[in-house]
Amino acid sequence: MRIVVLVSGTGSNLQAVIDAVRAGDLDVEIAAVGADRPGTQGVERSSAAGIETFVVDFKSFADRADWNHALTRKCLSYAPDYVVSSGFMRIVGEEFIGAFDGTYINTHPALLPSFPGAHGVRDALAYGVKVTGCTVHIADAGVDTGPILAQRAVEVLPGDTEETLHERIKVEERALLIRTLAELADRR
Repeated sequence: MRIVVLVSGTGSNLQAVIDAVRAGDLDVEIAAVGADRPGTQGVERSSAAGIETFVVDFKSFADRADWNHALTRKCLSYAPDYVVSSGFMRIVGEEFIGAFDGTYINTHPALLPSFPGAHGVRDALAYGVKVTGCTVHIADAGVDTGPILAQRAVEVLPGDTEETLHERIKVEERALLIRTLAELADRR
C-alpha cells in the first residue's frame, strides 16, 4: 500500500510511521512526504530517512484554489492508495477531496464528532470532559468530519494542562494511526 503523508510541523506521527515501516511492523510504502511550507521538521525527518519530499508552499500561490490544485496534482503524481494528513494544518478544497475521495486519512486529537477544529485538546479541557482521546477518520469536505476509522480514549487527569494532555493523546494517536494503516494494508 502506497501512501503520501502531509505535514505542517514536527512530524512526530510521521516519525512513528517511518519507524514502524523500518521495523517491519507496517507493510506500507511511504511514497513521499509533503508540506505546506518550507522548513518543517517533518520534511527534514523524511529526507533523513531517504524518503522523497516536496513542498507546495501556501504562500507561493495567488489564492487557495491555485494552491489546492497544485497540491492535488503533486499528490496524484505519486499514485498513492491513501493520503495521510498527519499534523497538516491546512484545509484542502473540493478538488483535493474529490481526487482522494474515501482515501484521505486524517488524525485528530479528540474523540470526534466532539471538539473538531484546530483546538480539540484546549476545547475538551475547557468543556470539562473527564475522557477525551484521538480519532483517525476519512476526511471529507467538512472540518474534522467524515467516516471514523478508529478511536482511542485518554483520561483527563486532575491538573492536566493543554500541553500535558496533548502529549498523552499524541502517544495514543501514533499507535492508533499505525494500527489503522496496518489494518487498511491487510485489507488490500
